[in-house]
Amino acid sequence: MKSIYHRLLIAAPAEKVYEALTTQEGLAGWWTPDTRATPETGSIARFAFGPSYFKEMEVTELTPFSRVQWRCLKGHEDWIGTTLSFGLQPHAKGTVLLFHHDGWKEYTPEFASCSYDWALFFRSLKFLCETGKGFPYPDFNK
Repeated sequence: MKSIYHRLLIAAPAEKVYEALTTQEGLAGWWTPDTRATPETGSIARFAFGPSYFKEMEVTELTPFSRVQWRCLKGHEDWIGTTLSFGLQPHAKGTVLLFHHDGWKEYTPEFASCSYDWALFFRSLKFLCETGKGFPYPDFNK
């Protein structure tokens, strides 16, 4: 299986980053404004990107201020069944985000695009946590 992996230092406490990864308001602030999510294990989060495309994620793990994990239920066919893990580690300058998007069957064009897009969205997450303003879809790549 193939994996996407990113590491990012965010100059904010882990509590703030965790909130941005688990609450509807936080996720809407850096990923897509059309978000429906509750911070509960077993819940289904829905993220829409325009009128005709969305992803649904089952929240499979929530360890306050240190780990969030999802399993993709609906979305692009390459995403279905993949797992997304957000690890948070304290750092002298804030929090280190360690992200894994695991379970890809092949290196496909979608895999390559997804890796690039995650980098852009994590820039948005960093800005949200550090300044209060992210760049969610559709503005994440401007």
